[in-house]
Amino acid sequence: MKKSIAIFGFAALMFSAAIQVSYAQKAGTKTQAFYTYGADGKRTGFAFPALPYAYNALQPAIDSLTVSIHYDKHHRGYFTKLVVAAKENNLEGKSLEEIFASVSKYPEAVRNNAGGLYNHTLYWENMAPPKGSKPSGKLAEAINKRFGSYDKFREQFGNAAKTKFGSGWAWLILDKNKELQVTSTSNQDNPLMDVVDQKGAPLLALDVWEHAYYLKYQNKRADYVEAFWTIVNWDEVARRYAEALGK
Repeated sequence: MKKSIAIFGFAALMFSAAIQVSYAQKAGTKTQAFYTYGADGKRTGFAFPALPYAYNALQPAIDSLTVSIHYDKHHRGYFTKLVVAAKENNLEGKSLEEIFASVSKYPEAVRNNAGGLYNHTLYWENMAPPKGSKPSGKLAEAINKRFGSYDKFREQFGNAAKTKFGSGWAWLILDKNKELQVTSTSNQDNPLMDVVDQKGAPLLALDVWEHAYYLKYQNKRADYVEAFWTIVNWDEVARRYAEALGK
């Protein structure tokens, strides 16, 4: 009996992983699943985006236990708290971008949890199973022009992530002048918010909160940052770049 239960549990786990992989293949990696809609097509609230791959898809760079806890506990926690904060502040019909544009007017619960929902979704989507790829096409040309080379960009972005004091994020953004910039933010702030010094369209996000890496890397944040380069989804970053250029 116990053996049958174990087999059934393993089969269920494999089926769940297959569903997540199928989602990634069918839906792509575009950030479009933040909202719920009414019959009239208007936004009625926020939704929790699906993880675009199985929990173990990012190994060995990020282990499956870290992904499952990070996504199901931390990321989902920001979503759950945002639903409450949005209702309390009559924000259920607004987009996250609209909220960020004037986030300084809202309580900390809105700023922290809206940022947490958005930032984590970009983070999951700009990673993929490891294949050691590099940027190509127009994105690669822009990186080489702005930073001198891909390696110099990696160094600058890596330093922003490794030296960020406390909890926060490292970013590659496209600023208002259509120039690439490397920046960082604290807590769950992001470059779309009116409270940050350096604003722009987020292209690549790296979470440097300890819960993103501590189970595998403990206090070795630098090792986590280096491993990140093996799982960057450059196709998604290039898509964001092309979209931001067109705005």
